[in-house]
Amino acid sequence: GKAAAKAFMFKIEAPEELIEKAVQLGDSARKGGFLALEEADIPNAFMQKGINMLVDGHDADVVRATLQKDISLTEKRHENAIAVFKSLGDVAPAMGMIGTLIGLVAMLSNMDDPKAIGPAMAVALLTTLYGAFIANVIAIPIADKLAIRNQQEKLNNMLILDAVLGIQDGQNPKVIEGILRNYLAQGKREVAGEAA
Repeated sequence: GKAAAKAFMFKIEAPEELIEKAVQLGDSARKGGFLALEEADIPNAFMQKGINMLVDGHDADVVRATLQKDISLTEKRHENAIAVFKSLGDVAPAMGMIGTLIGLVAMLSNMDDPKAIGPAMAVALLTTLYGAFIANVIAIPIADKLAIRNQQEKLNNMLILDAVLGIQDGQNPKVIEGILRNYLAQGKREVAGEAA
């Protein structure tokens, strides 16, 4: 349900947008302190959580541990959804074959009417088509898309973690941007490798 919808409808922010927002937040924090970030418009919920922790005065170890735990739990949840769709892709063809065998047994047990053999055979073989269709057109593509999205979201969240810690450390926004741009290059390489 939700995982399949997320594979195709959920928008993952471009890392460049996150970097731009992190630089703005870093600039605001340097000029007005962490409380200046309290009213900031942050569309990314993970970034908002990290910034809220800064505003609330949590130390760097707590911020790091909390956000890393969130990254880990999100990745695990995504991996579980991916595994469900991969399993469906593995099982669907076998279920189709079982349906075909049941249909063939029913057809062979009713050989009295030669005119009924053709339609019965068509129905029996249709279950194989359904199994192959479910596996190759629905389940496996959704699993693959979820895996790519999982990787993109994980890299974005790791980028955000570094941004939040850089802001908390009082780093120059240009330094934060440089660090995050290195991350961006890494992310593009990893996502491209995942899609290949």
